[in-house]
Amino acid sequence: MNEQANALSTPIYLDYQATTPTDPRVVSLMLHYLTEEFGNASSTDHEWGDRAETSIMQAAIQVADLIGASPREIVWTSGATESTNLAIQGGLDPNPTKPHRIGLMAIEHKAVLDTCRTLEKRRWAELIYLQVDSKGRLDLEHLEQVCAGGLSLLSIMAANNEIGNTYPLQKAGQIAQHYNIPFLCDATQAVGKIPICFQDWGITMLALSAHKLYGPKGTGALVVRKGYSLEPLLYGGGQQHGLRPGTLNVPGIVGFGEACRLRQLEMSVDESAIAQKRDRLQELLMENISGLAVNGDQASRLSGSLHISVPGVPNSAVIARVRHQLAISTGSACSSGVEAPSHVLQAMNLDDALIEGALRISIGKFTTDEEIDQCAHILSTEIHKIREVL
Repeated sequence: MNEQANALSTPIYLDYQATTPTDPRVVSLMLHYLTEEFGNASSTDHEWGDRAETSIMQAAIQVADLIGASPREIVWTSGATESTNLAIQGGLDPNPTKPHRIGLMAIEHKAVLDTCRTLEKRRWAELIYLQVDSKGRLDLEHLEQVCAGGLSLLSIMAANNEIGNTYPLQKAGQIAQHYNIPFLCDATQAVGKIPICFQDWGITMLALSAHKLYGPKGTGALVVRKGYSLEPLLYGGGQQHGLRPGTLNVPGIVGFGEACRLRQLEMSVDESAIAQKRDRLQELLMENISGLAVNGDQASRLSGSLHISVPGVPNSAVIARVRHQLAISTGSACSSGVEAPSHVLQAMNLDDALIEGALRISIGKFTTDEEIDQCAHILSTEIHKIREVL
């Protein structure tokens, strides 16, 4: 393949962990609710509002079915960032006489970390960090010890948004239940990719976003176990029993529901095919790039996740050379524009060379075999060129 062939008119999209393309079937349904069924779900004095309300109820069933929850446990939000803030801030008393003890991993998403650290700065919370090893795996024995000491809240993500690790939620939930600790799970990266059973796994609250599972951006949910009490962050209107007031985003919620319905039907077959493509890409890169390291837990990771490091080759140099050919990233999109090493890789205590050479590649259901081959060729070629001038 020559240089001209490498100059792709449209870069190959390999950043599915940042966001997924919206499934055309979801787009089609949303368009109907943007142009034809545009009623306000709170306007129940006429049929337009009634139909909108019915569509919201149907979407709640579709989301709940995918994650093993009850439709009544769904609270619609703008996305997982709002959901985790509602879960953490809404579930803990403000300005407590004694700081709340929160157990969490230092590799959590910034939406969780920054919220908890803000409470810590206010002296409202004491943060207890759960131990992870160099592969980002959770130490369950340490988790048990921390929970035995008492916690106001436990937060463990279902899957990491950088390295793609998946975590033992069922075991964590059993431990949390044993010590009567509320358990928040940020499942944003995992829902629609791996099975999750909210009701059976001891999870108290679960956060998710539509745009990580081929749905629209700006729509998410917090699933709250029946009987668990939260205080709202916003006021006015009384929608959703006052817990999250405001006019509901009917097209977005309908799209979210449809995306969940499709994932439930297609997840198993899709993820198997995605894993095969990921493994082929990993094999090609390791064959053609000497010294390449694969980060994270290869035994328990998302099907489409491939997190690599090329020691001695700065990731910024790679991105600069391939950005018009490949859409890959140096880390989480939540830290976009921030010139700082990955907090995830730092928490794993990786060598500086691995951190500086880290690249996140994530594929999905629309990735083709041809794109896998092109990606391997482009990355190998450009990394070799960088090495020649270093």
